[in-house]
Amino acid sequence: MGDRRPTWVYGTGLEPDPRFSLANERTFLAWVRTALAMLAGAVALDSLGVPDPKWLRTTVVVALVLFAGLVTSLALQRWMRIERAMRTGTPLPAFALGLVVTVAIVAVSVLLAVALAVS
Repeated sequence: MGDRRPTWVYGTGLEPDPRFSLANERTFLAWVRTALAMLAGAVALDSLGVPDPKWLRTTVVVALVLFAGLVTSLALQRWMRIERAMRTGTPLPAFALGLVVTVAIVAVSVLLAVALAVS
């Protein structure tokens, strides 16, 4: 197989159907796009100066940036765990990433709602 990395993912089990691996990669890239959208939202809020209280804007922007990094990290971890599960024939991991994104979006929505109500 060569030197495919990470070895803890590719170094065990049997090669799954390529369609499943490619679907797993597309899902990973969809999560990365979600994280990029969070970063774009943070840049837009900061550039436009919205919401008006600077401390609240900074809080929302920092929260979005941190959530984007967290989502990207968890997406990579999820891709690796699913790929390994497919190779070893074990059950797929639980879907915790959806909960993280939901909590992040709700938290940022509440911060923005407070910011709009204050200004």
